[in-house]
Amino acid sequence: MQKLYTFSIAFLLFTLPTAWAQQPQKPNAVDLYNQIQKLNFLGSVLYIAAHPDDENTRLISYLSNDIKARTGYLSLTRGDGGQNLIGPELREQLGVIRTQELIEARKIDGGEQFFSRANDFGFSKNPDETLQIWDKNQVLSDVIWTIRKFQPDVIINRFDHRSPGTTHGHHTSSAMLSFEAFDKVNDAAVFPNQLQYVTTWQPKRLFFNTSWWFYGSKEKFDAADKTNLSNLKIGTYYQSLGKSNQEIAALSRSRHQSQGFGSTGTRGEEDEYLEFLKGETPKDKTNLFDGIDTTWNRVKNGKPIGDILAAVEKNFDFKNPSASIPELVKAYDLIQKLDDPHWKAIKSEEIKKIITGCAGLYLEAVADTQEATPGSTLKVKLEAINRCPVNINWNTTTTYPNSMTTQEITPLLNNKSIAKTIDLELPNNINYTNAYWLNQKGTIGMYRVDDQQNIGKPDIIREVKVFFILEINGITIPFERNVVYKYNDDVKGEVYQPLDIVPVATSSIAEKVYIFNNDRNKTVTVKVKAGKDAISGTVKLQLPLDWKASPMEIPFTVDKKGQEVLAVFTVSPSDEASEIDIKSIVTIDGHKYDQNKIDINYPHIYKQMVLKPAEAKGIRLKIKTKNEKIAYIMGAGDEVPKSLMQMGYEVQILKPEEINTEKLKEFDVVMTGIRAYNVVNTLAFKQRILLDFVKNGKTMIVQYNTTDDLVTKDIAPFSLKISRDRVTEENAEVRFLAPKHQVLNYPNKITPDDFKGWKQEQGLYYPSEWDANFTAVISANDKGEKPKDGALLLAKYGKGNYIYTGLSFFRELPEGVPGAFRLMANLIAIGK
Repeated sequence: MQKLYTFSIAFLLFTLPTAWAQQPQKPNAVDLYNQIQKLNFLGSVLYIAAHPDDENTRLISYLSNDIKARTGYLSLTRGDGGQNLIGPELREQLGVIRTQELIEARKIDGGEQFFSRANDFGFSKNPDETLQIWDKNQVLSDVIWTIRKFQPDVIINRFDHRSPGTTHGHHTSSAMLSFEAFDKVNDAAVFPNQLQYVTTWQPKRLFFNTSWWFYGSKEKFDAADKTNLSNLKIGTYYQSLGKSNQEIAALSRSRHQSQGFGSTGTRGEEDEYLEFLKGETPKDKTNLFDGIDTTWNRVKNGKPIGDILAAVEKNFDFKNPSASIPELVKAYDLIQKLDDPHWKAIKSEEIKKIITGCAGLYLEAVADTQEATPGSTLKVKLEAINRCPVNINWNTTTTYPNSMTTQEITPLLNNKSIAKTIDLELPNNINYTNAYWLNQKGTIGMYRVDDQQNIGKPDIIREVKVFFILEINGITIPFERNVVYKYNDDVKGEVYQPLDIVPVATSSIAEKVYIFNNDRNKTVTVKVKAGKDAISGTVKLQLPLDWKASPMEIPFTVDKKGQEVLAVFTVSPSDEASEIDIKSIVTIDGHKYDQNKIDINYPHIYKQMVLKPAEAKGIRLKIKTKNEKIAYIMGAGDEVPKSLMQMGYEVQILKPEEINTEKLKEFDVVMTGIRAYNVVNTLAFKQRILLDFVKNGKTMIVQYNTTDDLVTKDIAPFSLKISRDRVTEENAEVRFLAPKHQVLNYPNKITPDDFKGWKQEQGLYYPSEWDANFTAVISANDKGEKPKDGALLLAKYGKGNYIYTGLSFFRELPEGVPGAFRLMANLIAIGK
């Protein structure tokens, strides 16, 4: 992982926040004018798909920035089942990263982000499997909840609901659920428990965002009948921004860095096509809102507001935005009197942002620390400055969650900064900061979120806030700010971070998996980190009765918050083969703390903190290994080297530039990490050296690469063609094609039982064609499919052995799957 630093977008689009996330917005006059235009448009579109990066950012940007519609993206999952090109995080931690990438993308293209509780459990080949694992009824409930809450006039599906089996099962399922929800969302008998928070709603029409991809080729699409398609010209050039719509969309899509979706912007005319599916047919196929009143007239008593804001837009002074404040405040006051709670809430927030921008009003609440514990007291510095001649008074300050209110009328004079410092007492029962969807144990296919009102919220729920109650031209307006932490970095300048609520102590076990492949004890190290100053307590390992830890517990003292101490235990395994959880328990003043705090720091997203149980796996495993020395060439990022070390091998991470004939003489085996031939360009120039290493009697193991551009076409000594073949059913039957082959018999006898308990999938991106010099060793397939024989290919080359495998060792080893360790030991020992 990398140290956090601020990342600046080249422009501030319509005053949407940048990657500084909670930093107060600083819009310019062009931004404010565009916000006013959007304030005058009362129409909404909801785009629906399955994963982060499924969304069409060109269309989202066009709808938000050209049409000025309120535009949302509902991603049914958080992308937990994908791969990670920027680091080792997988599963839930990858889902946290991809959640933030979507949030950053929406800040650029102008959309809003939503999710369901569906867990991305990995690739699925058909919607039947997907909806069974997901729990169709729960995900349908979440789709209907989002529609009722967002109230879109138009819904657009990214995928076709009529083509199961032609794409990812999650993709088709997202369209099928949207198609079904369209007819049920207005039925009060469907999920009636939701109606205590929202009302029923009927969208006007539903579209499918088709393209040449769904037709198989551009030629077929060009020849297709398009009479039922709406054609949108989305190649708008925004003169005030100096950007084309596609350039904005490319910046948005490039936020998906963990998936390698960096995109280059284009310019000029471009078409998007939408197929009408159901609802009210638009007469004007170039206007998604045809027949829908998108003015203030759609709201009872909205016409006076529309008249005021139309004049504000017409008379906007780019040299003096504050001239609009009196009329904006009048409009705000009228919005508060509306009977329509939906548009009242939306437009109240929109107009408050415009008022603060026009006034140059800067409001901020900064804590004196980045982490705090429940029951502690924060010093919070409040800053307010009005940079316009309009009369503004700061009347009241309310803090949350302790609901303390301070009344003191302070005039905010033009360009005179006011600062106050307050004590903010945190309740003892305040929640720890965490991704709320991870707080409770879910299932393989579903996260558990019991609070209906939290379902669909995109981000971590931050509870510590300050409300600045201001009076502007005689009208009282509240402004909410999250309490944040900031500091000055000598290189990066002003750096913002979120305020995190942490336990008094957290702990982490040094390794995820401990392999006990003989009767010898192992050292297990626990790191205890203090969440506040001056703590003392004990730490112990919780083990089953037939496993032992010595000593039973270790006392510790930590003087300063953030400091860490190490506790070293000796663990003795059971006599019999077993798989256990090793749990770390910290006790302080009678209170037990059993969580591990994981910080996720990447420059393109806001700093994240994840709390998980402080545990590891202990595996008493009958496994035979030799004394091979392994050179590991890291690819996109994985934790396989740690697992190899646990098995007893000597492993060295070899940098690509270190690959040379002399250096390789130190090793018995070279292993490449996942996607190495997709992302490590230097391998194109080192491949001959690596193949000579094999030719001279050593072993090379190449883990999976994708069908994307390879840095060299000669990744193997003989021809093989990588495909998209995969076996997604982790418990699919495995058949041995070469049962007498050494790799299935030495030093460990491999049986079909070694493929039981695999996680998420058996493997991916198997070769579909290979040279006769290769021996295919195993075969498996998902239900209803032809056998896939390319999971494990071995070839003699010169005196050595070359192995290509798409088996998902990068998932199975860190998860502690015993059979994966036994098979890996045999691959490594193939030269013995």
